[in-house]
Amino acid sequence: MKSKSAIGWLRLLGLIPGWSAAALGWLAAQFLAERDRWALWLPVALGAGIGLYFALPREPAGWIGPAGLVLAAAGIAAGRQRPVVLLLAAVAAAGAGGFAMAQFRTAWVAAPVLSRDLGPVELTGRILEIERGPSRTRLVLERLEVARLDPTATPARVRVSVSGSGADVLAPGDWVRGLVVLRPPPEPAAPGGYDFARRAWFERLGAVGFALGAPDRVAQPAGWPVERRAFEGWRLFWEELRQTIAARIQAVLPGERGALAVALTVGKREAIPPDLLAAMRDSGLAHLLAISGLHIGLVAGAAFFGLRALLATWPAVALRHPIKKWAAAGGLLVALVYLFLAGATIPTQRAFMMVGLVFLAVLLDRSAVSLRLVAWAAAAVLLIAPESLLSASFQMSFAAVVALVAGYEAYAARRARRVAAPTAEAGRRLWERPAAYLGGVALSSVIAIAATGTYAWYHFNRMAWFGLAANLVAVPLTALFVMPAALIALLLMPFGLEAVPLWVMGQGLGLLIAVAYETAGWPGAVQLLPALPTWGLVAVTLGGLWLCLWRRPWRLVGLAAVLLGLSGAAVRTPPDLLVSSDGGLIAARGPDGRLALSQTARNSFVWEQWLRRSGQAVPEPWPPPGGWLTCDSAGCIYRRFGWEVALARDAAALGEDCGRADLVIAPFPVPAACRRARDGPQRVVDRYRLWRDGGHALTLGEGSLTVETVRGDRGERPWTGRVSAE
Repeated sequence: MKSKSAIGWLRLLGLIPGWSAAALGWLAAQFLAERDRWALWLPVALGAGIGLYFALPREPAGWIGPAGLVLAAAGIAAGRQRPVVLLLAAVAAAGAGGFAMAQFRTAWVAAPVLSRDLGPVELTGRILEIERGPSRTRLVLERLEVARLDPTATPARVRVSVSGSGADVLAPGDWVRGLVVLRPPPEPAAPGGYDFARRAWFERLGAVGFALGAPDRVAQPAGWPVERRAFEGWRLFWEELRQTIAARIQAVLPGERGALAVALTVGKREAIPPDLLAAMRDSGLAHLLAISGLHIGLVAGAAFFGLRALLATWPAVALRHPIKKWAAAGGLLVALVYLFLAGATIPTQRAFMMVGLVFLAVLLDRSAVSLRLVAWAAAAVLLIAPESLLSASFQMSFAAVVALVAGYEAYAARRARRVAAPTAEAGRRLWERPAAYLGGVALSSVIAIAATGTYAWYHFNRMAWFGLAANLVAVPLTALFVMPAALIALLLMPFGLEAVPLWVMGQGLGLLIAVAYETAGWPGAVQLLPALPTWGLVAVTLGGLWLCLWRRPWRLVGLAAVLLGLSGAAVRTPPDLLVSSDGGLIAARGPDGRLALSQTARNSFVWEQWLRRSGQAVPEPWPPPGGWLTCDSAGCIYRRFGWEVALARDAAALGEDCGRADLVIAPFPVPAACRRARDGPQRVVDRYRLWRDGGHALTLGEGSLTVETVRGDRGERPWTGRVSAE
């Protein structure tokens, strides 16, 4: 590339000053020197296109993504002799491809979504998935027939909770009938909050609800064709197998150990007691509960090394055949089986792709660990499921993998420079290997925690400060005892010989549980953090990628972007008032920044989300001391920054509130005369506005008022129930 000539012409024409030309020349030199790393940024461009699609306030016209691809392809064809044009066109093609795939995926999974509460109503459907918890069972049903609901408006799938033990006899594939209450998938609790409805859209989940009593098993309705197990019954086969394995495990390992063993083997976490779940989270060990790269890597790795060792004991085979490649093929097959056994969720698909690429590299005599393989895996996942870009599991797992592989590459390069160094004394080798292993675990944990900490902050508003100490014990325990025992138990289960390896697994899990409870009980083990804005997460992500994907010293510039992103929480102004979509719950922020809640007897999901995003464990009393919030039987008056806000409980209070308050909030319709007295609708939040716009977040300032709404923040997209293509 003639970058120096281009910069020289710009300087000659006076378009840039001399110091800028020098800086641009230095950047161009760095960029050209790292041309072998350019391809690593194509998945980043792919993700940027996907992110742009999901960030739009309205659903874009269907032709935009394909048109962008066509234009980028034309740029590639025209720029074959112009490297700069070719490079820019390739990046544009990746971005347009991500945008187009997100559009295609959104249209592909489209299915009816319930628009209003419905029930009690009779529902008939087939069980697709069963999640058995300590006190309730969740059924995911498909092939639905819902009374009083037109077939064209019937969701493809619903999720129904069944209390008690009435669903214990049910199995995947059963047809059931019962009375249920259904609701649309819930929208975020506050503007910028977690959008379950968007996730439900891509899972084709059109409603959630609960059953009035246990549903009854019935015969398959005549209107549905008999399925062919080789095709439509594939998922049911694996779900039935998962249920069977879970029951066999819990028969040997009851209680917490059994629940944890089921989570690690077949990915079902519903039976884990809440106390243990909280301890795992607060100790920094929650990542062990999600079947991901660690688990599939351990299972596939154990199969690889075990099969290779077994073949090595047979000289006639070991000396004449590539047993390493045979073992890699066996490990790949085991990983594939484990993928389906774990439910083939997006995290397990991603982990399988990573492990599969490693084994493929072994089969092709290539390096088994490289950022290029990580980039291919990320691109494959994003093309298959573009919505996974927004999930915590995708972000955290790939952040950890990219950071670990980049660290491994840096360590390998440094080690290569010291190959000629004298080896250590033979007498030290007995302790050097375990010390090196623990050191590697510690270093890997530090890198992974540093890489994923911001994402845990953004999604969960918490930081487990002693996660390193817990992982130093838990990761070796899981790698050396728990997962190998789990693999042996699964292999012996068809012969009814799983009791002994499950007992060994249970001993390891007992120690793991003890570590979780002990670490979570340390003072200051977990800290709640206020919400990080989305732009802060994007800045940290780009800065981290810049730091990991480049090799030369200019990569340190990424630290500035990381620090800028982390400052987002400090510059973010949290809302002073939060109002639920039904008006039955209000949160008010005091001078100390803490929230007080009008009630906690209902809407627990909503107020827990509010407190979590505020970095607060428990609410302040209502009304709190200090005089900034005063209440009587008719309502409350909130005072902040010179504003007087009336929080009405009774319509009788409006006569006084409409005359003196600057802002009126009421869970019932407010008369038009009151809205006119308040100088416009922005000064009144009543039942009508809440019904139309969802939950509200209001930020008060000296003479300023900012109103954000859930539906205004979500825009007009298929999963919001409002679509307006641009």
